[in-house]
Amino acid sequence: MNSSGVRDEVFDLLVVGAGPTGLACAIEAQKAGFKAVLVDKGCVCNSLFHYPSHMTFFTTSELLEIGDIPFPSPNAKPTRNEALQYYRQVAAHYRLDVRQYHRVDRVTGAEDAFTVHTVDRFGRHGVLDARKLAIATGYYDLPNMMGIPGENLSKVHHYYDDPHPYFGLDVMVIGGKNSAAIAALELWRHGARVMLVHRDAELHRHVKYWIKPDIENRIKNGEITAYFRSQVVEITPDNAVLETPEGRVTVRNDFVFAMTGYHPDFDFLEELGVRFEGPDKLPVCDAETLESNVPGIYLAGVIVAGSRTNEIFIENGRFHGRQIAQALASKR
Repeated sequence: MNSSGVRDEVFDLLVVGAGPTGLACAIEAQKAGFKAVLVDKGCVCNSLFHYPSHMTFFTTSELLEIGDIPFPSPNAKPTRNEALQYYRQVAAHYRLDVRQYHRVDRVTGAEDAFTVHTVDRFGRHGVLDARKLAIATGYYDLPNMMGIPGENLSKVHHYYDDPHPYFGLDVMVIGGKNSAAIAALELWRHGARVMLVHRDAELHRHVKYWIKPDIENRIKNGEITAYFRSQVVEITPDNAVLETPEGRVTVRNDFVFAMTGYHPDFDFLEELGVRFEGPDKLPVCDAETLESNVPGIYLAGVIVAGSRTNEIFIENGRFHGRQIAQALASKR
């Protein structure tokens, strides 16, 4: 604020979310001559940081590049730690203004005069003024809840990190896609007794080709117990109750990994005034400019696809920043 108590710093673009797509939005805006700032409730690439520490990407390093900065990796597919290092270096190279550990509480104002109200990790309030907003909040922070008794027990996790703490224990993995298959295999290989529960008759067809036969063979050999066409209906401190084609079954259980997917923060978008269409909750968004139905608010990354979270990844979402920067330039 200046001596009159008026805030005098106004950003051309404020990006909510400092993941790879959000970083790309700020970079492209800066390259186009705009003043940008990023706000994230966690650290830079917060969702990536919460991936399993030894995770390997399904894609190659060049498809994760942003800002025209090469991503060198000695591996055919880079690791989570390599990606974090790369994105840190890119943020440092472009000297991005990233306000980490600041949650966006609400947004007031309108195009060319937005006020973003934030709260830091100590509960202190702040405000930032911006002419335009880009929402790149991803979806990994909000798991799809099962809505069953016992889901709030401390033994139930919606994120898989490391297999070591589950050695020698009965661990249930719920789901049939890549994340569930990978968790089940790693847990089994590190000495857990693993049970996989999936509501469909078989694993999802999108499970990666080098993972699918591995877990199918473990199931066939009885090394991983699998319940297909089944659902978990209750979780207790010592057990889990399943509804199976043969009836209800109670099994011994120490931990549960509910790999049931994630979804964008639709509530936050609705509070901004963004409208949705269809059963997949596709946000109203111009395909070329990525501007939503709210003037001056742009959408980037996976949230553009609504509930269809398997359509946009870093590989294609990273280009949204360029589209938004071009749209900003056309309004200059």
